[in-house]
Amino acid sequence: MVIIRVVDVYIYYGKHRALNGTTLEILPREVVAIVGPNGSGKTTLLKTIDGILSPSRGSVYIDNRDIHGYARRELAKIIGYVPQRIDPVTNMMVLDFVLTGRRPYADFSYSKVDVAKAFEALRVVEAEHLVFRKLSQLSGGELQRIIIARALVAEPKVLLLDEPTSNLDPRYQVEILKLIRYLAKERGVAVIMALHDLTHAYRFSDKVVMLKNGDVVVFGLTEDVLTSENIEKVFEVKAKVIKDLKAVVIG
Repeated sequence: MVIIRVVDVYIYYGKHRALNGTTLEILPREVVAIVGPNGSGKTTLLKTIDGILSPSRGSVYIDNRDIHGYARRELAKIIGYVPQRIDPVTNMMVLDFVLTGRRPYADFSYSKVDVAKAFEALRVVEAEHLVFRKLSQLSGGELQRIIIARALVAEPKVLLLDEPTSNLDPRYQVEILKLIRYLAKERGVAVIMALHDLTHAYRFSDKVVMLKNGDVVVFGLTEDVLTSENIEKVFEVKAKVIKDLKAVVIG
């Protein structure tokens, strides 16, 4: 069981303080959404949990071990990170791209086990039929599934996603979010994702972190966090939360 603890973390970009004493705990099978205005620290928090950024104060722990005590290759077997933007080589075949996620396990070349794991990851995201297609031939939703498969092929216990539904049409947004929730509930992965859409956060997350100017304004169960009062405090807009529909209407 992997427990993630973010303890009193401060991150600076020059003199700008991007995270201000952030403290969180995320458990296996939980889907945690990070919401907040642009520049509130969502991507910074994900990169800090992934070990890309080092806190000037505070620490991130996985099962009581500081993540900076792990070798990068070892950490890559535990945490899968799907950034908001990725520029894959468009003429690369899907299988070859997904296999790059096995680098933490491969020394010189990919083994039969690595290939089998790649096919398994594609099966999980329901994209086996795309295995021999080129990335340039994929739709936005298909490419997003392949990028998630690449993160899953390392068999991580933690999955970090930065705006996983950006630039997708509504159908693919819902499909990707259902897939993410499946990975948490059926595969035991702890999922942390930055989202803009508050209705998506309401419907697909167990807990929500609300950030503003690097501060955690509130963190807790989704229904407790996504209230009209909290949304106005963080986003400075009026909002109506319709619990029966699990929807947030702005304005």
